[in-house]
Parts: sequence; C-alpha cells; structure tokens
Amino acid sequence: MRASGLARRLPGPLAAWEALLPALPRAAERAPLPPLIPAAGARRARVALLAGCVQSVLFGAHNRATARVLARQGCEVVVPAAQGCCGALSAHGGEHAGALELARRTIAAFEAARADAVVVNTSGCGAHMKAYGHLLADDPAWAERARRFAASVVDVAEFLAREPLRGPLAPVSLTVTYHDPCHVVHGQKIRSEPRRLLAQIPGLSVVELAESDWCCGSAGLYNLTQPEMATRLRERKVGHVLATGAEAVVTANPGCILQIQAGLAARGAPLRVLHLVEVLDRAYPADGP
Repeated sequence: MRASGLARRLPGPLAAWEALLPALPRAAERAPLPPLIPAAGARRARVALLAGCVQSVLFGAHNRATARVLARQGCEVVVPAAQGCCGALSAHGGEHAGALELARRTIAAFEAARADAVVVNTSGCGAHMKAYGHLLADDPAWAERARRFAASVVDVAEFLAREPLRGPLAPVSLTVTYHDPCHVVHGQKIRSEPRRLLAQIPGLSVVELAESDWCCGSAGLYNLTQPEMATRLRERKVGHVLATGAEAVVTANPGCILQIQAGLAARGAPLRVLHLVEVLDRAYPADGP
C-alpha cells in the first residue's frame, strides 16, 4: 500500500495516522514469547510480564529485550498466555464498561501466574493498571483483588532500579538523550530510575533533554484525535532532541516512540528512538528469548 502511493491518498486524517506506523517487524519478532524464561544465576524473583497490544505486534523486540534483561537480573519471567489488552485505550476513549471488563480479565490472567510482581514496559499500560483499585472500587466482587493486583504492578525501570544491575556489563558506545513519557514521569512519578540505570552502562553518554518531561504529542489518543495540537508538541520535542546532538533518543512508551520517530522522519533526521530496555540489553551478550 505504501509502495503504491495509495497511503498518501487516504481521506481526512487517515494519511497522517498511517504515517505514524513503522514498518511491520519480521514475523520472528512478532512471535509470542516463551511462557517461561528461567532466571540467569541465582533466582531473585518470579515476575510476570505484560506482553501488551501495540508492544507485542510492533515492538516485540522490546518484549524480548525486557525478558532477557530481567532474566539477567535473576528473575524467572512468566508470560501469561491468557493475558490480553489491559484496557488503557478503552479508558482513554471513554469506553468505561469495556475498560472494566478488560481490567477484570487482566487481573484474573496475572493472578494465575503467581508472580511476585507484574512488570510492564509500556508506561500507558502501567499507569492504567496501577489504577485498577480505583477503577474497580465500586465492584464488591473485584475491589480487593484489584487493589492487590495494582499494588503488584511495577514499571520495568522502577523494578530494575531497586538493585544495581548485575554484571559484567559491556560498553555501549553511544550518546543518547532521554525523553520522560508522561505516563511514567507524571502518572507514575518515576523520574530518576531510568537515568540511574543508564548511568550504570559503561561507554554510554547521556545528554539531558530540555523540557524532557513535556508531552511529545502522542498523549494516549491525542495524536489521532487532535493532530494539529499533537504536531505542535511533536515539533517542539524534536527540536529539543536535535539540539542535544545525541545519536539516539531513549524513552519507555510505544506511543512516544511512534510519535518521536514520525517527527524525526519528517525532519529527515537519522536518529533512532530506542526503548530503555533495548539500551540495557545491548550491555549484555546476545542470548535468551
């Protein structure tokens, strides 16, 4: 469709929406993760990993990197087969009943995993899942289960930063800048943890980004429903990124990754946008799922 030029002829905002999508990854990257990834070395914890919706289709490599890094830290990683959408996008779109049902399904799927924590590498999902206790507070059958589940949810940076990274760590010769996703820094109050993790990687240079905690314009569904405002925010963000002179942007949310990638492409800038776990994964030998 792209090669034919038809995508550019789509009516209304459809062409702009289509431009946000990256190339579809190889089938191997979209393949499901193994149901269980054993810990490397002494086992520290048993964690359950959210595979995600957009993440599992477009960013399967991020899930694999997350599983490898967690295993390197001594985590036995379980990937519940019964999991589905966490309901964040339904909630963002005002579909309250649908969000409630997806929350119940998610809780049930992860309870069965009997994990010490539920690790999430998509910040919009993580912020939403941490709010399940509030979302289901008026449901007598689920309120307490929702509170317990929400208390077990941790962002991957939040979890990994609890202890120093296990070594040995190989040098990663790269200059990067870090963009704080809104659902991480404002929704979950996680600011220092990603930077502390990046600081442990030898050879990696981190340049601070001006207005790093300002929205990039993705904003849940806003880059689809409010494209003019989203584009203004995107251009502001990309301008600050380019001013750093960095070789890559590091962040932790698929919406931000797609939005910033589109902005850099529109400027003809060759910078890559990397998930935090991709950078951490580079510091370890290539093995695992």
